[in-house]
Amino acid sequence: MAAQTDVVIVDTGCANLASVGFAFDRLGASYQISRDADVIYSAPRVLIPGVGAAPYAMNILREAQLVPVLQNLTQPVMGICLGMQLIFDLSVEGGRDVACLGMVDGAIEALNTADLPSPHMGWNQLGDLADDPLLVGISAGDYAYFVHSYAAPVSTYTLATSEYGQKFSAIVRQGNVYGCQFHPERSSATGARILKNFLELGE
Repeated sequence: MAAQTDVVIVDTGCANLASVGFAFDRLGASYQISRDADVIYSAPRVLIPGVGAAPYAMNILREAQLVPVLQNLTQPVMGICLGMQLIFDLSVEGGRDVACLGMVDGAIEALNTADLPSPHMGWNQLGDLADDPLLVGISAGDYAYFVHSYAAPVSTYTLATSEYGQKFSAIVRQGNVYGCQFHPERSSATGARILKNFLELGE
């Protein structure tokens, strides 16, 4: 891997790989999209993207023998959208328990949207912000773009919340592992700042 690479995007076979790459292009950051264990291990930062269903994405990661690779990373790691759900212990997507990466303690649950349409799709505000390097320059009330039907409950690992029928974790952190339930690559200035902050972690 070239020394100048700022981040490796894990090739999860999902549809937002190109848009995530374009977001890093806009920040002037260099990246690789890879399933190669050596490339991922040697990356300064690793991003796990995702669109779609947890069972499908976990099958891709298992077939590529990337589950133990991701579980043993010590550099900054961030999962976004479905990628955030994959970093938890399990997901109940599809009405059954789906074993995920187990990098953050807890389970992904169906989002209780009450009388609101499901999935949760569109712009929503961030709140209850914790003090963390990932959130430098982010304020309560800033908007991010969400598309999801499942979410992580609020817990000790929550860095920011959002609300759609119920309050849920919009951003989490456990150790070196972060998650954003929204799409930072589609979240305008808010998302760009979070990705910029991620690129500065570990420096």
